[in-house]
Amino acid sequence: MNATPEAPGGGAQVNPDANRRQVLYWRLLAQLFDPADEQPSLEAASVAVVDDLGLPAALLDPSVSVDTVVQRFPDLAAELDGLLTPATATPPATGGPGAVSPAAGPTPVSPADDEPALAEAESAPAGEAEVRRAALVSKLLLNVFATGGGSVSASQLARWQSDAGWFERALGCEPGELRRQAGAGNGLGGVLAGLEGDLVRRMHLREVLADPKLAAKLTPSMSLIEQLLRDKSNLSGVALANAKALIRRYVDEVAEVLRTQVEQTSVGTIDRSVPPKRVFRNLDLDRTIWKNLTNWSPEDQRLYVDKLYYRQTARRTTPARLIVVVDQSGSMVDSMVNCTILASIFAGLPKVDVHLIAYDTRALDLTPWVHDPFEVLLRTKLGGGNDGPVAMAMARPKITEPRNTVMVWISDFYEFSRSQPLFDGIEAVHRSGVKFIPVGSVNSSGSQIVNPWFRQRLKDLGTPVISGHIRKLVFELKNFLT
Repeated sequence: MNATPEAPGGGAQVNPDANRRQVLYWRLLAQLFDPADEQPSLEAASVAVVDDLGLPAALLDPSVSVDTVVQRFPDLAAELDGLLTPATATPPATGGPGAVSPAAGPTPVSPADDEPALAEAESAPAGEAEVRRAALVSKLLLNVFATGGGSVSASQLARWQSDAGWFERALGCEPGELRRQAGAGNGLGGVLAGLEGDLVRRMHLREVLADPKLAAKLTPSMSLIEQLLRDKSNLSGVALANAKALIRRYVDEVAEVLRTQVEQTSVGTIDRSVPPKRVFRNLDLDRTIWKNLTNWSPEDQRLYVDKLYYRQTARRTTPARLIVVVDQSGSMVDSMVNCTILASIFAGLPKVDVHLIAYDTRALDLTPWVHDPFEVLLRTKLGGGNDGPVAMAMARPKITEPRNTVMVWISDFYEFSRSQPLFDGIEAVHRSGVKFIPVGSVNSSGSQIVNPWFRQRLKDLGTPVISGHIRKLVFELKNFLT
């Protein structure tokens, strides 16, 4: 270790910030290399440091995802982006505790390999900003490299993939970029890909899918469907067939529920110009009796009916265009599945022209398959970042009659540097006469997470983000389309 500077009187000069930073990094080393050996004093000191910085205690808990921390404390997103780039990173961020060597595989390097970096870190000037950075770096490294052992659930894998995406963003890359470059000689990308592959193997999902009897016992759930969609490119043969069968089962179950909600949401005015359909269920018995009372026969004690009257049930509809844009980044999987199915249901309504676009850093026009949500989901690539302006550029040319178009945009609206360009596009679409419906998330629980910056500006624009519950979106769409 480097010697601390001496004070003018000859004694060692204490740097409190250097000490606090050192506490965080030693805790990180302990967690990475010997998580079973709890050190209460080190934990208590780390909690005190984080609390003094005004940071959430969740930064110290590896079971809490980075996404969750950012959703609760949105301002941290800007600090995490580019945190480990050369221009902003401290030495321990790029070669310090928890860093991995190209040959390390899915296991962190030994503490001995980290000593030079720790020494270099101690020699760097420490201030409160450096302590804060150390806390954020520790969170990223701990969540990504401390993968533990034992079996892994689909939700745990998804959480790790999201955390790895934040780690890649901290390095100045798009989420998933380093892992995609694993085969091109990228050392760190290879380590991340190795960690991810290890987690998938620990799920044993592929082995289960390869056995029809075991696969038949799986209960389709959102977390399982998410993993199947993420891993579909690695499946083949019987395993792929079983995966598709599970996805189909889930899609059909959700579609039945959503179809019922669409049918039960009754809006629109009766179209009197359309003759009533002459079927028994439409028979207006009261009116039929009233209109035929003059045919009552006292002798026979019978009412002779000359004419039957039926209720008019047809509702007036106007040809409309529905453009659904769905953020398919890792945080929006639930919405992607639900909205894909919902779009297919509305595509089956008369006089509704439905277009479906999914996007992350690129936009994909899924309109040719909008009638089959199963095929749509098989063509999506979940995860990655998001680039709303790219999706808007694809969606705007589809607007031919603004007053007769509704655009549904489902996203958490965390666009970061692209926030203003996306909002400018939304504002232009809204002012052209398009009915713009922003939705934070669409799931069964109704939970909703939206970037506060966007929430306020959309409210000021007169297009507030609607409740995340699926029934609310169904009602809004039927109000416009019927």
